[in-house]
Amino acid sequence: MDLTFQLLEKYLYACTYQKNLNEKTVKAYRIDLSQFISYYSEHRTQLNRDTINKYIAHLNQCCKPRSVKRKMASLKAFCTWMEEEDYLSDNPFRKLRIKLNEPFVLPKTISLSVIEQMLAAAYQAHEDSCTNQERKISLRDIATMEILFATGMRVSELCGLNTEDIDLTRGTVKIHGKGSKERILQITNDSVMESLRKYIEEYQPCEQHPFFLTQRHTRLAEQSVRLCLQKYAEQIGVSQHITPHMFRHSFATLLLEEDVDIRYIQQLLGHSSIVTTQIYTHVTTAKQRDILLHKHPRNKISI
Repeated sequence: MDLTFQLLEKYLYACTYQKNLNEKTVKAYRIDLSQFISYYSEHRTQLNRDTINKYIAHLNQCCKPRSVKRKMASLKAFCTWMEEEDYLSDNPFRKLRIKLNEPFVLPKTISLSVIEQMLAAAYQAHEDSCTNQERKISLRDIATMEILFATGMRVSELCGLNTEDIDLTRGTVKIHGKGSKERILQITNDSVMESLRKYIEEYQPCEQHPFFLTQRHTRLAEQSVRLCLQKYAEQIGVSQHITPHMFRHSFATLLLEEDVDIRYIQQLLGHSSIVTTQIYTHVTTAKQRDILLHKHPRNKISI
Protein backbone atom coordinates (compact mmCIF):
# COMPACT_ATOMS: atom_id res chain seq x y z
CA MET A 1 0.00 0.00 0.00
CA ASP A 2 0.99 3.64 -0.40
CA LEU A 3 1.85 4.79 3.12
CA THR A 4 2.27 8.57 3.05
CA PHE A 5 2.58 11.50 5.41
CA GLN A 6 -0.72 12.76 3.97
CA LEU A 7 -2.43 9.63 5.28
CA LEU A 8 -0.73 10.17 8.63
CA GLU A 9 -2.21 13.68 8.83
CA LYS A 10 -5.69 12.24 8.27
CA TYR A 11 -5.11 9.80 11.12
CA LEU A 12 -3.82 12.51 13.47
CA TYR A 13 -6.84 14.65 12.60
CA ALA A 14 -9.09 11.73 13.56
CA CYS A 15 -7.14 11.25 16.80
CA THR A 16 -7.60 14.91 17.71
CA TYR A 17 -11.18 15.61 16.65
CA GLN A 18 -12.89 12.20 16.66
CA LYS A 19 -11.06 10.21 19.33
CA ASN A 20 -10.45 13.36 21.45
CA LEU A 21 -6.92 12.27 22.35
CA ASN A 22 -4.84 14.81 24.23
CA GLU A 23 -2.14 16.92 22.62
CA LYS A 24 0.73 14.92 24.14
CA THR A 25 -0.57 11.61 22.79
CA VAL A 26 -1.08 13.03 19.31
CA LYS A 27 2.41 14.53 19.37
CA ALA A 28 3.90 11.15 20.36
CA TYR A 29 1.95 9.45 17.54
CA ARG A 30 3.28 12.01 15.06
CA ILE A 31 6.90 11.38 16.09
CA ASP A 32 6.60 7.57 16.19
CA LEU A 33 4.68 7.20 12.94
CA SER A 34 6.74 9.74 11.00
CA GLN A 35 9.78 7.68 11.94
CA PHE A 36 8.14 4.50 10.62
CA ILE A 37 6.94 6.10 7.37
CA SER A 38 10.47 7.36 6.70
CA TYR A 39 11.83 3.84 7.29
CA TYR A 40 9.07 2.34 5.12
CA SER A 41 9.73 4.76 2.24
CA GLU A 42 13.50 4.38 2.43
CA HIS A 43 13.36 0.58 2.26
CA ARG A 44 10.58 0.52 -0.37
CA THR A 45 8.96 -2.38 1.40
CA GLN A 46 5.45 -3.75 2.00
CA LEU A 47 3.40 -3.27 5.15
CA ASN A 48 3.42 -6.85 6.41
CA ARG A 49 4.60 -8.88 9.41
CA ASP A 50 8.08 -9.32 8.02
CA THR A 51 8.45 -5.53 7.71
CA ILE A 52 7.23 -5.04 11.29
CA ASN A 53 9.72 -7.59 12.62
CA LYS A 54 12.59 -6.00 10.67
CA TYR A 55 11.56 -2.57 11.93
CA ILE A 56 11.61 -3.84 15.52
CA ALA A 57 15.13 -5.18 14.94
CA HIS A 58 16.08 -1.76 13.55
CA LEU A 59 14.64 0.05 16.59
CA ASN A 60 16.35 -2.32 19.02
CA GLN A 61 19.70 -1.01 17.78
CA CYS A 62 18.98 2.58 18.81
CA CYS A 63 16.08 2.62 21.29
CA LYS A 64 15.35 1.36 24.77
CA PRO A 65 12.83 -1.50 25.08
CA ARG A 66 10.23 0.85 26.60
CA SER A 67 10.54 3.21 23.61
CA VAL A 68 10.25 0.31 21.16
CA LYS A 69 7.13 -0.87 22.99
CA ARG A 70 5.55 2.59 22.72
CA LYS A 71 6.41 2.93 19.03
CA MET A 72 4.85 -0.46 18.32
CA ALA A 73 1.70 0.56 20.20
CA SER A 74 1.52 3.72 18.07
CA LEU A 75 1.98 1.75 14.86
CA LYS A 76 -0.59 -0.87 15.89
CA ALA A 77 -3.19 1.85 16.58
CA PHE A 78 -2.43 3.42 13.18
CA CYS A 79 -2.83 0.08 11.40
CA THR A 80 -6.12 -0.58 13.19
CA TRP A 81 -7.44 2.80 12.04
CA MET A 82 -6.28 2.20 8.44
CA GLU A 83 -8.04 -1.17 8.47
CA GLU A 84 -11.27 0.39 9.80
CA GLU A 85 -11.12 3.11 7.14
CA ASP A 86 -10.40 0.58 4.34
CA TYR A 87 -6.91 1.91 3.62
CA LEU A 88 -5.46 -1.44 4.70
CA SER A 89 -6.88 -4.85 3.78
CA ASP A 90 -4.46 -7.05 5.74
CA ASN A 91 -3.49 -5.75 9.17
CA PRO A 92 0.06 -7.04 9.90
CA PHE A 93 -0.57 -6.89 13.64
CA ARG A 94 -3.26 -9.56 13.52
CA LYS A 95 -1.90 -12.72 15.15
CA LEU A 96 1.49 -11.04 15.49
CA ARG A 97 3.06 -11.61 18.89
CA ILE A 98 5.78 -9.18 19.84
CA LYS A 99 8.01 -10.00 22.79
CA LEU A 100 10.20 -7.23 24.11
CA ASN A 101 12.54 -7.80 27.02
CA GLU A 102 11.77 -4.64 28.92
CA PRO A 103 13.90 -4.34 32.08
CA PHE A 104 11.96 -4.17 35.33
CA VAL A 105 12.65 -0.83 37.01
CA LEU A 106 11.27 0.05 40.43
CA PRO A 107 9.69 3.51 40.64
CA LYS A 108 11.88 6.07 42.39
CA THR A 109 10.35 7.46 45.56
CA ILE A 110 11.13 10.15 48.13
CA SER A 111 11.03 9.51 51.86
CA LEU A 112 8.34 11.17 53.93
CA SER A 113 11.11 13.00 55.79
CA VAL A 114 12.38 14.62 52.58
CA ILE A 115 8.86 15.64 51.54
CA GLU A 116 8.33 17.17 54.98
CA GLN A 117 11.61 19.10 54.72
CA MET A 118 10.75 20.38 51.23
CA LEU A 119 7.35 21.59 52.41
CA ALA A 120 8.94 23.20 55.46
CA ALA A 121 11.44 25.00 53.20
CA ALA A 122 8.59 26.36 51.06
CA TYR A 123 6.64 27.58 54.10
CA GLN A 124 9.83 29.19 55.43
CA ALA A 125 10.43 30.89 52.08
CA HIS A 126 6.97 32.42 52.41
CA GLU A 127 7.77 33.66 55.93
CA ASP A 128 11.08 35.14 54.74
CA SER A 129 9.76 36.73 51.54
CA CYS A 130 10.75 40.39 51.19
CA THR A 131 8.84 41.37 48.07
CA ASN A 132 5.28 40.85 46.87
CA GLN A 133 6.56 38.73 43.98
CA GLU A 134 8.52 36.43 46.31
CA ARG A 135 5.45 36.06 48.52
CA LYS A 136 3.20 35.17 45.58
CA ILE A 137 5.65 32.63 44.16
CA SER A 138 6.12 30.96 47.55
CA LEU A 139 2.33 30.67 47.99
CA ARG A 140 2.08 28.98 44.60
CA ASP A 141 5.01 26.70 45.43
CA ILE A 142 3.32 25.63 48.67
CA ALA A 143 -0.05 24.97 47.01
CA THR A 144 1.64 23.07 44.18
CA MET A 145 3.60 20.74 46.45
CA GLU A 146 0.73 20.26 48.90
CA ILE A 147 -1.75 19.19 46.23
CA LEU A 148 0.81 17.02 44.42
CA PHE A 149 1.43 15.00 47.56
CA ALA A 150 -2.20 15.12 48.75
CA THR A 151 -3.57 13.63 45.53
CA GLY A 152 -0.70 11.82 43.79
CA MET A 153 -1.76 13.41 40.50
CA ARG A 154 0.52 13.59 37.48
CA VAL A 155 2.26 16.90 36.78
CA SER A 156 0.33 17.14 33.49
CA GLU A 157 -2.92 16.76 35.45
CA LEU A 158 -1.85 19.42 37.94
CA CYS A 159 -0.98 21.94 35.23
CA GLY A 160 -4.20 21.05 33.40
CA LEU A 161 -6.41 21.98 36.37
CA ASN A 162 -8.94 24.73 35.81
CA THR A 163 -10.48 26.87 38.54
CA GLU A 164 -13.84 25.08 38.45
CA ASP A 165 -12.04 21.78 39.15
CA ILE A 166 -11.22 22.94 42.70
CA ASP A 167 -14.21 22.91 45.08
CA LEU A 168 -13.11 24.14 48.49
CA THR A 169 -16.66 23.97 49.85
CA ARG A 170 -16.84 20.23 49.27
CA GLY A 171 -13.12 19.73 49.62
CA THR A 172 -12.70 18.04 46.24
CA VAL A 173 -10.55 18.29 43.14
CA LYS A 174 -11.62 17.03 39.71
CA ILE A 175 -8.65 15.56 37.86
CA HIS A 176 -8.61 15.21 34.07
CA GLY A 177 -6.52 12.10 33.49
CA LYS A 178 -5.21 10.14 30.54
CA GLY A 179 -7.64 9.15 27.82
CA SER A 180 -10.07 11.93 28.80
CA LYS A 181 -10.88 10.06 32.01
CA GLU A 182 -11.95 12.10 35.02
CA ARG A 183 -11.70 11.27 38.70
CA ILE A 184 -12.67 13.24 41.78
CA LEU A 185 -10.45 13.12 44.86
CA GLN A 186 -11.18 14.34 48.35
CA ILE A 187 -8.85 16.83 50.02
CA THR A 188 -9.03 15.95 53.69
CA ASN A 189 -6.01 17.72 55.17
CA ASP A 190 -6.59 21.19 56.67
CA SER A 191 -3.11 22.44 55.74
CA VAL A 192 -3.62 21.49 52.10
CA MET A 193 -7.01 23.23 52.06
CA GLU A 194 -5.54 26.34 53.66
CA SER A 195 -2.70 26.46 51.12
CA LEU A 196 -5.26 26.40 48.30
CA ARG A 197 -7.38 29.10 49.94
CA LYS A 198 -4.39 31.41 50.33
CA TYR A 199 -3.32 30.74 46.74
CA ILE A 200 -6.81 31.61 45.44
CA GLU A 201 -6.94 34.79 47.54
CA GLU A 202 -3.62 35.92 46.08
CA TYR A 203 -3.91 34.86 42.44
CA GLN A 204 -7.71 35.03 42.04
CA PRO A 205 -7.89 32.60 39.10
CA CYS A 206 -11.01 33.11 36.95
CA GLU A 207 -13.70 30.50 36.32
CA GLN A 208 -13.05 28.24 33.30
CA HIS A 209 -9.44 29.41 33.30
CA PRO A 210 -6.21 27.74 34.47
CA PHE A 211 -5.97 27.28 38.23
CA PHE A 212 -2.19 27.39 38.61
CA LEU A 213 -0.90 30.58 37.04
CA THR A 214 2.34 32.31 36.17
CA GLN A 215 3.03 35.93 37.12
CA ARG A 216 1.55 36.87 33.74
CA HIS A 217 -1.62 34.90 34.49
CA THR A 218 -0.95 32.20 31.90
CA ARG A 219 -1.15 28.47 32.61
CA LEU A 220 1.74 27.19 34.71
CA ALA A 221 4.08 24.97 32.67
CA GLU A 222 5.15 21.49 33.75
CA GLN A 223 8.80 22.54 33.63
CA SER A 224 8.07 25.29 36.17
CA VAL A 225 6.78 22.65 38.60
CA ARG A 226 9.90 20.54 38.07
CA LEU A 227 12.15 23.55 38.73
CA CYS A 228 10.12 24.41 41.83
CA LEU A 229 10.69 20.96 43.36
CA GLN A 230 14.36 20.93 42.47
CA LYS A 231 14.80 24.37 44.04
CA TYR A 232 13.57 23.20 47.43
CA ALA A 233 15.41 19.88 47.17
CA GLU A 234 18.66 21.79 46.72
CA GLN A 235 17.79 24.12 49.60
CA ILE A 236 17.53 21.20 52.03
CA GLY A 237 20.72 19.62 50.69
CA VAL A 238 19.23 16.71 48.74
CA SER A 239 21.53 15.73 45.88
CA GLN A 240 18.95 13.37 44.35
CA HIS A 241 17.12 14.78 41.33
CA ILE A 242 13.53 15.21 42.54
CA THR A 243 10.69 15.06 40.02
CA PRO A 244 6.90 15.53 40.31
CA HIS A 245 6.39 11.87 39.40
CA MET A 246 8.45 10.87 42.44
CA PHE A 247 5.81 12.62 44.57
CA ARG A 248 3.22 10.43 42.83
CA HIS A 249 5.26 7.28 43.42
CA SER A 250 5.76 8.20 47.08
CA PHE A 251 2.04 8.91 47.51
CA ALA A 252 1.19 5.39 46.30
CA THR A 253 4.00 3.60 48.11
CA LEU A 254 3.37 5.26 51.48
CA LEU A 255 -0.36 4.47 51.27
CA LEU A 256 0.45 0.84 50.44
CA GLU A 257 2.79 0.68 53.44
CA GLU A 258 -0.16 1.86 55.56
CA ASP A 259 -2.12 -1.21 54.36
CA VAL A 260 -4.44 0.71 52.02
CA ASP A 261 -6.04 -1.73 49.57
CA ILE A 262 -4.25 -1.62 46.22
CA ARG A 263 -7.57 -1.24 44.36
CA TYR A 264 -8.26 2.00 46.20
CA ILE A 265 -4.78 3.20 45.25
CA GLN A 266 -5.52 2.25 41.63
CA GLN A 267 -8.60 4.52 41.70
CA LEU A 268 -6.71 7.37 43.38
CA LEU A 269 -3.95 7.24 40.76
CA GLY A 270 -6.38 6.93 37.86
CA HIS A 271 -4.86 3.69 36.55
CA SER A 272 -7.12 1.85 34.11
CA SER A 273 -5.44 -1.47 34.95
CA ILE A 274 -4.49 -2.91 38.34
CA VAL A 275 -1.34 -4.29 36.68
CA THR A 276 0.08 -0.76 36.46
CA THR A 277 -0.53 -0.19 40.16
CA GLN A 278 0.99 -3.50 41.22
CA ILE A 279 4.51 -2.20 40.57
CA TYR A 280 4.25 -0.47 43.96
CA THR A 281 3.96 -3.83 45.71
CA HIS A 282 7.52 -4.51 44.54
CA VAL A 283 8.66 -1.26 46.16
CA THR A 284 7.19 -2.25 49.52
CA THR A 285 8.70 -5.72 49.16
CA ALA A 286 12.10 -4.07 48.72
CA LYS A 287 11.38 -1.90 51.77
CA GLN A 288 10.40 -5.00 53.74
CA ARG A 289 13.66 -6.72 52.86
CA ASP A 290 15.66 -3.66 53.91
CA ILE A 291 13.87 -3.55 57.29
CA LEU A 292 14.40 -7.25 57.98
CA LEU A 293 18.01 -7.05 56.84
CA HIS A 294 18.98 -4.14 59.07
CA LYS A 295 16.39 -4.02 61.87
CA HIS A 296 15.54 -7.63 62.70
CA PRO A 297 16.52 -8.52 66.32
CA ARG A 298 18.08 -11.81 65.14
CA ASN A 299 21.00 -9.72 63.91
CA LYS A 300 21.85 -9.01 67.55
CA ILE A 301 22.24 -12.71 68.38
CA SER A 302 25.84 -13.76 67.80
CA ILE A 303 25.52 -17.53 67.49
